[in-house]
Amino acid sequence: MLSGGLITLLTPFQLVAVLRRRWPGLHRMSGRLLVIAGLLTAICGLTFVGGRGTIGGTVMDVGFTLYGTLLGLAAVQTYRSAHRREFDRHRTWALRFFCLAIASWLYRVHYGLWYFVTGGLWSEPDFSGGFDKVQVFAFYLPYLLLLEVYLRREPLRL
Repeated sequence: MLSGGLITLLTPFQLVAVLRRRWPGLHRMSGRLLVIAGLLTAICGLTFVGGRGTIGGTVMDVGFTLYGTLLGLAAVQTYRSAHRREFDRHRTWALRFFCLAIASWLYRVHYGLWYFVTGGLWSEPDFSGGFDKVQVFAFYLPYLLLLEVYLRREPLRL
């Protein structure tokens, strides 16, 4: 959980262009730290889900397994593309990593907004409600989809 919190808090700073330009060494060093934390988060989460399962059952297991797999993949690809000096590819993978890194925060925001608006309609304490089953995918997949649409429509300039 600590590494997940770290990537949620620090990954947005990697996207700040002025910080990257002024302190490229800091960008590289913190990027490596974030990749390690992302991999640790993914591996630990996947190990937990695989070993104990989630409170929400099979649907939540599948949603969180996919999330962890994508987070780990994005971390590796972000590093690999930077290491190979493929900076356009690095930027696209870094944006994917960013979306996934903030997803655990978005998960909580979604629930907060849902409970505020509906009082918790279709949500159960064991995460078996209709909203819960959608939420295990909705906290990251729509954001990745929107990012992919954006990346294909506009040249990337960060």
